[in-house]
Amino acid sequence: MSADENFKSLGLELPPAPAPLGVYKPLLIDGKHCYVSGHGPILPDKSLIIGRVGRDMSMEEAKLAARQVGLAILATLKKNLGSFDKIKRVIKVLGMVNAIDSFEKHPYVINGCSELFAQVWGTENGIGVRSAVGMGSLPDNIPVEIEALFELA
Repeated sequence: MSADENFKSLGLELPPAPAPLGVYKPLLIDGKHCYVSGHGPILPDKSLIIGRVGRDMSMEEAKLAARQVGLAILATLKKNLGSFDKIKRVIKVLGMVNAIDSFEKHPYVINGCSELFAQVWGTENGIGVRSAVGMGSLPDNIPVEIEALFELA
């Protein structure tokens, strides 16, 4: 199945593609590369999931927030490219987790986004290299921010 068909089969709802909250582009194409700026966990009603992992939310809730960030990234791709089929593969994901100092499971949280991308583009093309790091804070107290780099088809 194509990436568009894979996404449709998941039965998920895309949130609105977020508008920039600063001086940057949400997406930039350079040759065969598509760079997507950091996205947060925006919901279909345009509200944000907020909270600090380990204080305001559990690791499982944070993983779901990371999945929601993945959906926001997909919304930006859909808005700007028109189809997930225009993406050949995921190259890199950088996940940032707003967590308490003693939290150590950042990769587990970011799996929420990585697993979504693997469902859309398959395990061969939907899994790229990745970093998952902890942050002392993130904008608007969101629990997760993720940026990604894709190769265009």
